[in-house]
Amino acid sequence: MKYNVFLPLSALVALSLLSILVSLHILPPGQEILENITKHLDSGFYFIVFIIILLESILYVGFYFPGQFFAVVLVVGANPSPLGIAYMTIAMVLAATLGSGINFFLGKRFGNTSVQSQQTKLKHLLLAMIHINSLAFFMFAQGADNKSSKVILFAGLLNLPYYLLLIAGTAILSEQVMAMAENPYFLFTAVFIWLIVAAYFDFKKAAQKNKHG
Repeated sequence: MKYNVFLPLSALVALSLLSILVSLHILPPGQEILENITKHLDSGFYFIVFIIILLESILYVGFYFPGQFFAVVLVVGANPSPLGIAYMTIAMVLAATLGSGINFFLGKRFGNTSVQSQQTKLKHLLLAMIHINSLAFFMFAQGADNKSSKVILFAGLLNLPYYLLLIAGTAILSEQVMAMAENPYFLFTAVFIWLIVAAYFDFKKAAQKNKHG
């Protein structure tokens, strides 16, 4: 990407717009839609989990659907067996990986493609995986910067222990921690910090360019 601030700025605009539309009752809350999905589907529990995580994993769409929180609520209600935990983990990992692939190729198709293709550093991927929304923007940037599509596979492999711990941890942490993670104020704060950091790197890059230019 030419400027680091582009993605966090667009994320802040999208998150603000969605929050305004929901508060004005122009759009129904994303959680309400997810609840309606589960009510009208008596079977296909793992398919529902797959769809919920897929929706949240897609760029910008994830700000509207609190997928991980709602999936945790479903897990708590289902009280799954060890085999059920395995099935849920597989469903979530497949959904998140598919979402990463969609975001990567969206970036490749619509992003400001770079002429250089450097290997993605593992620490950057691990940092992006703090939240599914940050992973979505990271994957978009990877595609836009013409990075290797292998990063999608790496993210999928890292998602295996992540979602396994997420599901198993609900018995101890229940819904409180996930409720904080999906809180709009938390998301606004995280995106705003991201914007400040990105602006700093852009300023530093411009200063170095002017110094050597």
